[in-house]
Amino acid sequence: MERRNFIFEVRAKEDEDGATLEGRPIVYDSRTDLGWFDEIIENGALKETDLKDVRFLVNHDTTMIPLARSRNNNKNSTMQLVVDKDGMGIRVKLDTENNTDARNLYSAVKRGDISGMSFMFSIDDEEWEDLESDHPTRRIHKIGTVIEVSAVTFPAYESTEINARCKSTLDSARSALENARSNEKSLDSDVLELLKQKNRNFILGGI
Repeated sequence: MERRNFIFEVRAKEDEDGATLEGRPIVYDSRTDLGWFDEIIENGALKETDLKDVRFLVNHDTTMIPLARSRNNNKNSTMQLVVDKDGMGIRVKLDTENNTDARNLYSAVKRGDISGMSFMFSIDDEEWEDLESDHPTRRIHKIGTVIEVSAVTFPAYESTEINARCKSTLDSARSALENARSNEKSLDSDVLELLKQKNRNFILGGI
């Protein structure tokens, strides 16, 4: 599982459902600098994603009770997910009357103290470009599952701040890059060995 944060507005408002939050935790075709590489979530990456059970948290804190939940994205869920041409948006119904944490979050978003979204996901299909360079690009073609989305205090990905703000994101990014480069070297080695074997067979066949 990996985490990604974005500086996209989270809005707080009152409507017929009471206190609600709206935001967009997943955005297509947006180049993000993860410090070790750039990453782009390709348009359509959510087409076959498992969204059967997604929680809504604050700062990915799984030790706290979820403030909302989407189960099969049915109309009775306290969080609605909308996959469209731009990525995925959410609409969260908060129980500000009975839940102190929900009331605190609603107030923080309304005041502008919390302004970012994040999500935790798995990757089913990806492509790397310019792995030999100092700053390659990773294109995510297919997201396998999304297990939670969060309102986050520090949504920025700037490389100058990523160490202090989201060490787990930095570690997962570095690990992903190392794995990709290792796989490429292994593939190159296999291809080279195959060519050597073909060359030996050609020489023996000509004798």
